[in-house]
Amino acid sequence: MFISVLDLFKIGVGPSSSHTMGPMVAARDFRKRVKTFYSSHTDTIDARIRCTLRGSLAFTGKGHATDRAILLGIHGYTPQGLADQNVNDLVEQLLERDAIEFSGQKSALFNPSGDIIFDRGDPLPEHPNGIILELLNQSDKPLLAETYFSIGGGFITTLSEIDQLVAPLKMEVTNSCSYPFDSANAMMQMSADSGLSIAAMKRSNEIERISETELDQGLDAIWHAMHKCIENGLKAEGRLPGGLNIARRAKTLYHQLQNNPKETNLNDWLCAYAMAVNEENAAGHMVVTAPTNGAAGVIPAVIYYAVQHEGATLKQVRDFLLVAGAIGGLIKHNSSISGAEVGCQGEVGSASAMAAAGLCAIKGGTTEQIENAAEIALEHHLGMTCDPVGSLVQVPCIERNGFGAIKAVTAASLAFRGDGQHFMSLDNCIAAMKQTGLEMSVKFKETSLGGLAVSITEC
Repeated sequence: MFISVLDLFKIGVGPSSSHTMGPMVAARDFRKRVKTFYSSHTDTIDARIRCTLRGSLAFTGKGHATDRAILLGIHGYTPQGLADQNVNDLVEQLLERDAIEFSGQKSALFNPSGDIIFDRGDPLPEHPNGIILELLNQSDKPLLAETYFSIGGGFITTLSEIDQLVAPLKMEVTNSCSYPFDSANAMMQMSADSGLSIAAMKRSNEIERISETELDQGLDAIWHAMHKCIENGLKAEGRLPGGLNIARRAKTLYHQLQNNPKETNLNDWLCAYAMAVNEENAAGHMVVTAPTNGAAGVIPAVIYYAVQHEGATLKQVRDFLLVAGAIGGLIKHNSSISGAEVGCQGEVGSASAMAAAGLCAIKGGTTEQIENAAEIALEHHLGMTCDPVGSLVQVPCIERNGFGAIKAVTAASLAFRGDGQHFMSLDNCIAAMKQTGLEMSVKFKETSLGGLAVSITEC
């Protein structure tokens, strides 16, 4: 099994990897297909594009800016390309247009208010995050159509491809890399047989596809974006968009800690850093999927603390990301990182496990201790629901990232003080998360139909 660390960690914009970044990528892909279709068809007068959102995307798409993402993608924008732009201003400009322009004087009509449909009927059977994009003629008959699924972490697949996925990744053949571990047990065995660390095996797999220089540049870009996101969030103030009137707290908390460092503890700093990221995410600003936007604050907070407070080096940051990427790949392969599939255990729980493993690794932990750290962190997120209030990635999501970071550091410390031997394996814990997600009510899987999302009493 191989999934690149540079694919798992993506630089993009908030507030959601599955509800914002994935749909944007899908819309941009459909734009390319329309352009190709136009190149060989001339009977496209007054053709228009329609987008139908199904499942979780229909229920929480408004709060997660899915309609904005479709608008941006259909106009050719990418999440990565928007990282340094004022997205709000751009959206306002695009909303004034009623057509999508293509080369060769061709266009397609597109009015987001009428052509983006939030269908709250039954979800598509293949996946809870469905996107149906169509090019229609004047009689509303499809000239071109494609069904996409946003499968978590900014990844997408099409209807024709989804049967090729394994929970849910299009897998490469097992001999596609030197260390093709597809389970934690296989990872530990390969480490023992080769004498290599998890970071070294992951690096070896990566540089079979790209140069070592490209890998390090990619890892450094990821860390730079995480670092910048934290510092942006620690400076920002005001209230978050969406209607809940939630005030940003990271800046105030950070200043309190700076002004009275003797009265601070590890938990305070981790919460400040994690909340800074997720406040930026909630505002629709630049973040890194780690492994999702909803859980984007956990890993950066732990790395930032290690760098700022414990003197972690750039090499250690790279190793941290490689190990975290290895663990995240295992979870995505054997379960899911999507809140719409398995609840928040798959988002913050996965991020916490990845962070725990990365931190344990740079502290000098053995392969067995690293696996134990990941298992401890994931185990103590099992059953966590995804029930965002107001369909916004704010309550409880922002604070939840702080607690995910705290659990990650606790898990890494506990594992590092042990000998690596423990009762519950990471593989079994991942399997338990998957089964828990399968049995979890759809009300608690990013639909805002249960839990905290319906527990607000208005006076």
